[in-house]
Amino acid sequence: MSTINLLQSALNASSLRQQVISNNIANVETPNYKEKKVVFEDILKQHLAKQSNFVGNRSDFRHFEIGSPFDAPVAKIVENSGTLMQNNGNNVDIDEEMTNMSKNALWYNTLSEQVNSEFQQLSIAIRGRR
Repeated sequence: MSTINLLQSALNASSLRQQVISNNIANVETPNYKEKKVVFEDILKQHLAKQSNFVGNRSDFRHFEIGSPFDAPVAKIVENSGTLMQNNGNNVDIDEEMTNMSKNALWYNTLSEQVNSEFQQLSIAIRGRR
């Protein structure tokens, strides 16, 4: 799997995380609303552990597969139903959500810069440095 595909998957997860956090914040006073979280890093670790070090290029469908192709990990949304923060059954902690939103924004910006760097390196490789 290419670095760019992996970064794209991480950017998608970060975007989804931002949506989920925003939804949690919007429902901070909704009775019986349960906080949701995005799980990506653990899924990524599992995918990387299963990844073969070498994947052969099949130029014909009749050729044997060498190694296993690596699919991009996909983030999942999970609901936290085990805790309570308020008497109305809601478990959203606004301070934690605001902190998570800030951390996620920094993470998204870092990933964006890394994608930009990857494309700059490809551009240099194709055209040469000028």
